[in-house]
Amino acid sequence: MLPSIAFRPVRLLVICLVLAGVGTLAAALLGHIWVGVFFGIGLGLGLINAVLVRRSVTKITSKPNPLKSSMAINSAGRLMALTVIGLAIAFIFRPQGLGVVFGMALFQMLLVFSTTMPVARKLRAGAAHGPEGDASQP
Repeated sequence: MLPSIAFRPVRLLVICLVLAGVGTLAAALLGHIWVGVFFGIGLGLGLINAVLVRRSVTKITSKPNPLKSSMAINSAGRLMALTVIGLAIAFIFRPQGLGVVFGMALFQMLLVFSTTMPVARKLRAGAAHGPEGDASQP
């Protein structure tokens, strides 16, 4: 049951929207609104990647004999495509387009944090109940 605990795309979407809004507002106050807009686009690209990862894992692991190589090829292709999109935006709209790179990087940190914290809490709660989940055991 850990994967259903770990990845919550709707929660991530809300967090991304809030961060994009705050980032755009801060950038606008500094006179660089487009950096904030591109930052939001980078967060969106990161979210798209995370959702595609989930879909890919579900599809590949539902097969009778899932292969690691198919997962690796799928991941490499997806990451290459999203990286090319992000870098193309950063290059075409430089210097403001670099906001995309920062948005994608921040999303990855957000994803790691938002998936590890619930899993760690769940594991800690299970450890507090003993090895067999019985709270009466010391």
